Amino acid sequence: MSEPTGRGRATLVAGEVEFGSDDAALLEAIEETGSVARAAETLGRSRARALRRIERLEEGFSELVERQRGGRGGGGSRLTETGRTLLGRYDRLSAAVAATAGVPETVVDGVVGTVDGELAAVDTGVGTVWGRHDGLAVDDRVQVRIGADAVTVRPVDGDTPDETSARNRRRGRVAGIDRGETVHTVRVAVDGATIRALVTDESARRLALEVDADVWLSWKATATRLVANAVG
Repeated sequence: MSEPTGRGRATLVAGEVEFGSDDAALLEAIEETGSVARAAETLGRSRARALRRIERLEEGFSELVERQRGGRGGGGSRLTETGRTLLGRYDRLSAAVAATAGVPETVVDGVVGTVDGELAAVDTGVGTVWGRHDGLAVDDRVQVRIGADAVTVRPVDGDTPDETSARNRRRGRVAGIDRGETVHTVRVAVDGATIRALVTDESARRLALEVDADVWLSWKATATRLVANAVG
């Protein structure tokens, strides 16, 4: 297992809902255009897709967009105070991640066991890991590359996190915390390997993260890169 660095990417998490750059772009467009439909058109998305995404985000972050039905003055949409606050938090996190000198990647060698569309399951030393691929086949030898910015850390409270589609999960123990000014790198031991995660100072304090704490790690298959022919 090696430790190269990759591009930083900010993500806010509330329960099982993640807020990323595409979501920030959607809220910013709504604020600028005053309409979900116009915001979606600006971003090249359908209105229905934008509405579904807003509903999903609001399941985790509370009401973000105030929508008004059409009338004599016409309908429209605007961000709630919660929506504007969330955008501000995301902007600050994005700046902090961008300022981080390289984002660590956990790299694990493995062999493709299953291919399902754009995703593949790879048998590795830390179990089966799902990731995005480009033309892999069963039995191909690959590297699984997991960016620390894509890994979510949650405390163990006795329950396994709820299942969601295309998501990897592992239970581990915090082996160390490399503290930065606003973003920390948390090193978690999992089955003899070390998986790294970027955690903001605010989140680290809220989660009471410390060495030897038991935690759940989760990361999306779509945020996991599979590099073909990387193992000789």
